[in-house]
Amino acid sequence: MTAGTAKPQIDTSRPHPARVYDWLLGGKDNYRVDQEVGEQLPAMAKDAARQNREFMRRAAAWLADDGIDQFLDIGTGIPTQPNLHQIVQEVVPTARVVYTDNDPIVLRHAEALLISRPEGVTDYIQADVREPEAILDHARGVLDFDRPIALSLIALMHFISDDQDPYSIVRTLVDALPAGSYLVLSHAASDLYPEMAERVTAEYAKGGIRLGFRARAGVSRFFDGLDLVEPGLVTAPEWFKGTSAPEAEGSGIYAGVARVGG
Repeated sequence: MTAGTAKPQIDTSRPHPARVYDWLLGGKDNYRVDQEVGEQLPAMAKDAARQNREFMRRAAAWLADDGIDQFLDIGTGIPTQPNLHQIVQEVVPTARVVYTDNDPIVLRHAEALLISRPEGVTDYIQADVREPEAILDHARGVLDFDRPIALSLIALMHFISDDQDPYSIVRTLVDALPAGSYLVLSHAASDLYPEMAERVTAEYAKGGIRLGFRARAGVSRFFDGLDLVEPGLVTAPEWFKGTSAPEAEGSGIYAGVARVGG
């Protein structure tokens, strides 16, 4: 396990996206500052957190069933079972998973993320998606970049504002992947429920957290040059493959899976 070059202390005076997300999922690894943000969010925010997790689980299981046995999960968050490695190693026991997050509280829980099946491997690095080369350098020590890898960016890129060049970040990560790899991405929408998006953005801003919700065209740009897997870019509950359709419900989350060609 690698903790990166710096080991920041947990700041309990400021909310953190990973801990707010944990609260929205009903977890206990958060602080009052995180709860205060969550309590002000509309009910659909809790639905969105659940929908994100369910999309991740469906996508990961489908990819593993399709033969993908390497995963790079950035923006991992606080462990919530079943975690990605548990899902994919149930299908492919030899699967290798690298987790990445920038919240030191996730580092404290990394041992839970590292309980791999004996045949497989899990690893963790404390790093920030805004430093994609550092993440890739570490991942190359665990994953074989000559074989397909699934890159998972679940509910992450809407925390990267346009002035931080989110598309360049994702392009750097995707360009490092070999042909046959996949990008799995979900992203909060600005155009599906605009009033809700504005309220969520405002409440996070009160806690010092910047959000960059995007319309469908903005989310679609992350998949430029890639081959979207059916059903394409849809809302999180609408994305499924190899399983029965989830219950239909409203969602402010776009989700998609795309294949790296070549």
